[in-house]
Amino acid sequence: MSLQIISIILGSLTIASALMVVLSKHPIRSVIFLVVTFFFISSLYILMNAQFLAIVNIIVYAGAIMVLFLFVLMLLNLNKSAEPESSILVKFSSLIAAGGLFLVLIAALKDSILLSKTYIPNNEAIGTVEGLGNLLFSKYVVPFEVSSILFIAAMVGAVLLAKREKQIID
Repeated sequence: MSLQIISIILGSLTIASALMVVLSKHPIRSVIFLVVTFFFISSLYILMNAQFLAIVNIIVYAGAIMVLFLFVLMLLNLNKSAEPESSILVKFSSLIAAGGLFLVLIAALKDSILLSKTYIPNNEAIGTVEGLGNLLFSKYVVPFEVSSILFIAAMVGAVLLAKREKQIID
């Protein structure tokens, strides 16, 4: 019973900090709330016996990516006066995109099963590096390889964009 109360509290804190990411008007505070959200998600991973995912979440997302976001935001020097006014078309397209994301979320959750009991795994390899590796390279090998191709394409695109900016400056 206490594990269920702890998970409800952590879930509520995760949702509250994620809402503060969206509702915060200052971008630095928004990034800091995102780091807090990642820590709460990692604590939920630990409750689900996925220690490897929790550590990777903290190291990769809260550690590396969020530090890069903070540096970029600090270097951009965002001012309200320098921000261009968005048109009606941009607002309308963002509303359509948000509605589409909401529909995809509803479609993904419509077949989900809510468990009334606490799930106790019968396999001790769940949450370990070995179990994750076996699952990634057996059942989820195609999505894993597709995501690696997308990451390589993103890196090549970033290098090309950086080279193009350098050529314009010269």
